[in-house]
Amino acid sequence: MAEKRDYYEVLGVQKSATADEIKKAYRKIIKENHPDLHPGDKDCEERCKEANLAYEILSDEEKRKKYDQFGHAAFDPNAGFNGAGGFGGFDGFGGFGDIFGDIFGGFGGFGGGTRSNPNAPRKGENIRTNVNISFEEAAFGCKKEVTVIRVESCPDCGGSGCAEGTTPEICPDCGGSGQVRVSQRTPFGVVQSTTSCPKCGGTGKIIHQPCKTCKGKGNVRRQQKIEVNVPAGIDDGQTISKTGAGNAGINGGPNGDLLVSVSVRPHAKFERDGTSVLLEQEISYAQAVLGAEIEVPTIDGKVKLNIPEGTQPGAVFRLKGKGIPYLRGSGRGDQFISVTIKVPKNLSHSQKELLRQFAASMGDLDGDAGRSIFGKKKK
Repeated sequence: MAEKRDYYEVLGVQKSATADEIKKAYRKIIKENHPDLHPGDKDCEERCKEANLAYEILSDEEKRKKYDQFGHAAFDPNAGFNGAGGFGGFDGFGGFGDIFGDIFGGFGGFGGGTRSNPNAPRKGENIRTNVNISFEEAAFGCKKEVTVIRVESCPDCGGSGCAEGTTPEICPDCGGSGQVRVSQRTPFGVVQSTTSCPKCGGTGKIIHQPCKTCKGKGNVRRQQKIEVNVPAGIDDGQTISKTGAGNAGINGGPNGDLLVSVSVRPHAKFERDGTSVLLEQEISYAQAVLGAEIEVPTIDGKVKLNIPEGTQPGAVFRLKGKGIPYLRGSGRGDQFISVTIKVPKNLSHSQKELLRQFAASMGDLDGDAGRSIFGKKKK
């Protein structure tokens, strides 16, 4: 008989390995060499058997201590140790169902771990829609009506799925759990796994007389108009949540939520930067030079703005508290007004002459009619 390999070597772990490290190494070997993935491969089959033997010992604290002290002899009935612990009538992979459930949850025949109770209350799914609003509506808030198609509890059966006067039967095969244990014979023995009950389809109950309205589903799809409160200060791309306005819950669970994505239409004059409102305002050359009091638009309406003498192009003025309300909390942002100077076109002869006289008085002309001080600099 071939000499047995060291169990730590079989699993590829150090002698100081923790229980979690041993379990992880064992799972990796089984997953890589499982016969469902390598049908007919004797080497993979032997590696699985060897790993199973090693894990049988090293996963048990008492057996591992004896193995560390006496090696393989600790479990040899002829070595005088009474076969302490032994392998308990080792039968393939019997006793490792939980590990198989974790490893092979996605493979046919090795169903995953225990499913949740199919009759437990569960929250309904969220539904999504969008709403389009104006710049001012985003700033000050509004109410909007949206149309959605959502799942609602059947009004005729109250969500039971049964015709009036009837009740569902608890599934006799799974006892209402929605799942059954099945056994499958493998090259290493019989493996037990949990799967959805085929008789009730995993619901745990059987409806003999289904409701005619919902066909036994317990819910119906309907189009509904729902009013949504759009808060002041909402910005483009943000989402409003309306609790309980989504799809109906299952088995008496709460409804899901309605999530409304907001799109804000651009404004003809204003731009937005966070809670600030930005405006580009054009003024005349005379207003920039002499100063003036002008009216400028805000989201609250027109207000007066003082333009001081000698205002330069690109100057920025601030109107405190005339911006967007804060979405959370009180107060508002500011409005910023950037000034541009309107250069007059198509002047009359007399207007041009007056402008030349003005330029000459400012020293902007060098004697040649029409040549500006910029021309002198270039010259």
